[in-house]
Amino acid sequence: MSKIFRAIGLMTGTSLDGVVDVALVETDGETFVKPLDFFDYKVADYDRDVIAGCFGKTEADEQTQAAEDYVTQIHIDAVKASGFEADVIGFHGQTITHDPGAGFTWQIGDGALIAEALGVDVVCDFRSADVKAGGQGAPLAPLYHQAILDEHEKPVAVLNMGGVGNVTYVGQDRILAFDTGPANALMDDFAAEHFGVAFDEGGKIAERGKADRGVIDEFLSHDYFKKTPPKSLDRNDFEGVLQSLPDDKEDAMATLAVMSAVSVMAAVKHLPRLPNVWYVCGGGRKNDFLMRLLEDMLIPARVLPIEQAGFDGDAIEAQAFAYLAVRSLLGLPLSLPSTTGVDRPLTGGVLHKADGL
Repeated sequence: MSKIFRAIGLMTGTSLDGVVDVALVETDGETFVKPLDFFDYKVADYDRDVIAGCFGKTEADEQTQAAEDYVTQIHIDAVKASGFEADVIGFHGQTITHDPGAGFTWQIGDGALIAEALGVDVVCDFRSADVKAGGQGAPLAPLYHQAILDEHEKPVAVLNMGGVGNVTYVGQDRILAFDTGPANALMDDFAAEHFGVAFDEGGKIAERGKADRGVIDEFLSHDYFKKTPPKSLDRNDFEGVLQSLPDDKEDAMATLAVMSAVSVMAAVKHLPRLPNVWYVCGGGRKNDFLMRLLEDMLIPARVLPIEQAGFDGDAIEAQAFAYLAVRSLLGLPLSLPSTTGVDRPLTGGVLHKADGL
């Protein structure tokens, strides 16, 4: 029997919601996965600006160092607050820039310092090896999605609606994954700036507005939708669309929500077959307005929160990086040609031992 590891996975999304997800799983890094516990660490007095000010940067400076120190500390605090104990920690870090076309991706956070502070080995920097080998470096959760849906009816899709949307298609003998488009990031930024709230709870603001069809058509003409997968996005790749939004703020929010939904609809043409079910994870599954849009656009498939498959939709991404940390320790692939476009199955991640060796 394969060795079973107890692993912690850590995740903070590009939506900058001030929460560190801490997941605890048991896994052999292959087909056995058992979620054990999950803890949402809400950062007191969260300062999103210290991180947001680094988006798009490609070189270290005082600002990126301050942000890295901040990200590192809140993750140390999160693990301590969870009380979880494990053999290894999978630390994703905070993405500030993702530009695989230029061979560049950057997730800030000091894995070595986390290992030292917590006395647990840490695997981090999951994306760089893939990007250096010509892959997109994203999405990385598909192999975990495949593992947890092993016994489900195929084909099935997992749709992660976090800061950026991504889909994993799992067929009988095939897996395909790619980013779909913006999910929550643009909506959350707009809600914070114009409504003074962190996000549009339940989609209630968007529901009061009317989406601008012309802006949506312009959005769908973006070059990204002409590309074939595998493909991936930076959270700010669609930022320019904010300049074209309607003046009415509720109409603007409705337009952003419809953009997130039509991005998913545009992804369907790239799938080998129509999935029977789309299981939605990430914060977008709690946006009732967005979920209704997806249900209407993806008929006849069912669109369900991933809880309907027996999993916690808040925990999935953190669980994935716990699973990938174990795969990294074992030298197993983290990405495939059909998930990131890399030319061969490729392992990755950087190990920092708790003893500093």
